[in-house]
Amino acid sequence: MEQVDKLIELSYALDTFYFLISGAFVMWMAAGFAMLEAGLVRAKNTTEILTKNVALFAIACTMYMLCGYNFMYPAEAVNSVWPGMSFLLGDDHAAADVLKSGGETYYSNMADFFFQVVFVATAMSIVSGAVAERMKLWAFLAFAVVMTGFIYPIQGYWKWGAGFLDQLGFLDFAGSGVVHLCGATAALAGVILLGARKGKYGPNGEVHPIPGCNMPLATLGMFILWLGWFGFNGGSELKISDIGEANAVAMVFVNTNAAAAGGVISALLTAHLLFGKADLSMTLNGALAGLVAITAEPLTPTPLLATIIGAIAGILVVFAIISLDKVKIDDPVGAISVHGVVGIWGLLAVCLSNDESSLIAQLTGIGTIFGFVFVSSLITWYIIKLVMGIRVTEEEEYQGVDYSECGMEAYPEFTNSGK
Repeated sequence: MEQVDKLIELSYALDTFYFLISGAFVMWMAAGFAMLEAGLVRAKNTTEILTKNVALFAIACTMYMLCGYNFMYPAEAVNSVWPGMSFLLGDDHAAADVLKSGGETYYSNMADFFFQVVFVATAMSIVSGAVAERMKLWAFLAFAVVMTGFIYPIQGYWKWGAGFLDQLGFLDFAGSGVVHLCGATAALAGVILLGARKGKYGPNGEVHPIPGCNMPLATLGMFILWLGWFGFNGGSELKISDIGEANAVAMVFVNTNAAAAGGVISALLTAHLLFGKADLSMTLNGALAGLVAITAEPLTPTPLLATIIGAIAGILVVFAIISLDKVKIDDPVGAISVHGVVGIWGLLAVCLSNDESSLIAQLTGIGTIFGFVFVSSLITWYIIKLVMGIRVTEEEEYQGVDYSECGMEAYPEFTNSGK
C-alpha cells in the first residue's frame, strides 16, 4: 500500500511539474506576440504596442484570478449555458485527497490555474496586433478587462468547462476555437468600429502596403511562438506520467512541429506564385497559421496529415489577408486571418482524423463562439467608444502613438515624430 501511495505521489508531482513547465512555455508566447507585433508595425508605434502586450498580460492574470477562472471552471454550474458567479481561487488538493483518489486527481489546482491563465493572455494578445497603430491605449486596456474576465471565460466554459458545446460533442483539443477564433473575433469587432489606418486604402479601393519596421524582430517573435506552442498543445494533453500519455505528448509535439513546417512552405510558395517574390511577412504568418490549424486536434493525425493540415492553413492565410484588405478590414499583423479564418479551418480539420468528431458539432461550435464573442465584443467596444473613444486623433496617428500615448519612442536615434 505504501508503495502504491509513493507511485501516486510521484505521478502527481510529475504531472503537476509538466503542467507548470507547459504553462511557462505558453507564457513565453507573450514575448513572441510582443516581438512579432513590434516588428510588423511602423517604428513610431513600437513602444505603444509593447506597452499593450505587457499590460494585457498583467490584466489577464488578474481578471482570471478574480473571476475568470471560476466562470470557466465553476465548482457547481447553474446550467450548461450559464456557469454562475463566484470569485477568487479555492484551495489546492490535500495530500490525503490525492491518495484517496487512487491517481484520478493527478495535478495541482494551482497548476491548472496557471496553465489556463496564460491561454487567456494569448487570446487577448491576438486583439493587440489587429487594432495596432490607431487605437487608444486605455480603450484597449479597458476592453482587456472585459475580455479576459468575462467574454473569454464564458465561451471557454461551454467547451472546456463541460458546458453545452462539450455535451454536443464539439472537439477543440487546445483552442483553435476557444482561444484563437475567440481572440480573432473580438479583434474583428474592434477593427470594424475602429476603421482603417490613414492612407491604407485609396479612394478607388486600391491597397497601399504599410510595411513593418523590423523584420528580424518579427521573425524572432514567430520562432518564440513556435517554441511556445509545444507547451500550448503539449500541455493540453494534461498528463505525461505513464507510457500511453508520454507517447501521446510526443505525437502532439511532432504534429505541432509538422503543421508549422507545412504552413511555412505553402505560404512561401503561394506568396511567390501571387507576387513573384518570397514575402517574409506571409511566410511568418504561414508558420503561425499551421500552428493554429493543428491546435484543434494535434493528437490523432499522422505527421503527414498534420503537415497537410498546416499546408492548407498556409495557403488559406495568404488569401485571407488579401481578401480582408479588399473589403478594407485593416489588420496590420494579419491576426484575424491567422487566428480566425485558420482557426475555423483547424476546427473543421478535426473531422479528418478524429473518429469521434461530428461536422455538425464542429459547425455549431464555430457559430456559437463567433456569434457570442462578436456580439459581446461589439457591444463592449461600442460602450468604450461612447465613454472614452477608441481612436486617437488624426494628428496623433500621423505623429505616432508612441509619442501621444507613451511619451517616448522605441528608436529615438532613428525616428522623428511625424515621419
